[in-house]
Amino acid sequence: MNIIKNNKDAIQELKRISTRTNSENNNKINAIVEEILQEVKTSGDLAVEKYTRKFDGFNPKPMQVSPNDLKEAWDEIDSNLKNSLEVAHKRIKKFHEQEIPSSFTLEGEHGDKVQRKWRPVKNAGIYVPGGRASYPSTVLMNAIPAKVAGVKEIIMVSPGNREGAINKTVLAAAHLSGINKVYRIGGAQAIGALAFGTNQIDKVDVISGPGNIYVTTAKKLIYGSTGIDSLAGPSEILIIADETAESTHIASDLLAQAEHDPLASSILLTTSNKQANEVLEELNKIIDDHPRKEICRQSIKNWGLIVICENDETCIELSNNFAPEHLEILTCDPNKILEGIENAGAIFLGKWTPEAVGDYLAGPNHTLPTSGNSRFSGSLGVETFMKNTSIIEFNEASLKVNSLDIINLAKSEGLHSHANSIKIRFKD
Repeated sequence: MNIIKNNKDAIQELKRISTRTNSENNNKINAIVEEILQEVKTSGDLAVEKYTRKFDGFNPKPMQVSPNDLKEAWDEIDSNLKNSLEVAHKRIKKFHEQEIPSSFTLEGEHGDKVQRKWRPVKNAGIYVPGGRASYPSTVLMNAIPAKVAGVKEIIMVSPGNREGAINKTVLAAAHLSGINKVYRIGGAQAIGALAFGTNQIDKVDVISGPGNIYVTTAKKLIYGSTGIDSLAGPSEILIIADETAESTHIASDLLAQAEHDPLASSILLTTSNKQANEVLEELNKIIDDHPRKEICRQSIKNWGLIVICENDETCIELSNNFAPEHLEILTCDPNKILEGIENAGAIFLGKWTPEAVGDYLAGPNHTLPTSGNSRFSGSLGVETFMKNTSIIEFNEASLKVNSLDIINLAKSEGLHSHANSIKIRFKD
């Protein structure tokens, strides 16, 4: 992990980190994923089984986890863990219930009506990773907003281990969330199955959930035939701190991001030279005893960064340019810094709000824009699983009043029949 003092160098390094997966998403990966998707589209379950054996090392027969197994997983997990899942479920559900968009109707003075009506999609697929770690929190964060939206059927896919088993807590979270269709498949082939449908798996309207570069590429390639939530990259955190923040807290929060993935990024912007050195020293001290130390080492070495900033304004400017997925503000007055923040997926204020709070149970969704995408997008939410329809109803009087304006606009675009479709209604 480098310590940088020069603002120009910091901008260049942050740009390098922001685009760290660009070289991976190349033509070779696209070609591999396209081949998998095409085979799933034409051969269905046979292709899904073939690629599961090839990449995950087990034969997915039966492919579906029985509802009884989901209930058993819930019954068998530790009572304390069960209670924690219920607490998280309650908080996440309560937050997302506030996101439900409102339909509305506007009436014109001549009796015309225009409406926007929101409806849930019919069914949704959620992808839950099962590679380096198991993520019951991902189940909750994807299933709950879909349920709140009113989606009738949720299909969950998650890769099994070498024995073909999905983590028991993940299955318990699925049961708690009301999911009864879970399939032991992952990778691009699972995305293809959800997008195109197979004999065993229904085609879905929307796919959500994070995954590796192959999953993300598959989501990108099927978008258009099926909706998706976003194209999530490796996780990232940026911390803005001053001399009042505790270095042990900062180091711990940076590692909480680094332990996700060798490509995860952990960044500190601080106005304190002393603190920068203390954090680096603390990281080096605790990483050796970390149970995921190799992942942490790679992440911190390649994608970690400490920048010593001249003042708060420089911290804010660099943060807005990077547009982080997670932003922690550990300063004497976090709300003052918050006023200047324009781009961030989720913001965590003060020493008592480490990013892990948002990962698990604060309420807002933890599926957030990465790689600078918080400049133009936000978190997964209820609207991800909904669609809106415009409803327009004019009467004779309202059409007559507006007819000349419609005809003028149609003529300006050279669209004769558009104009005539108005004229013909009043030719007599």
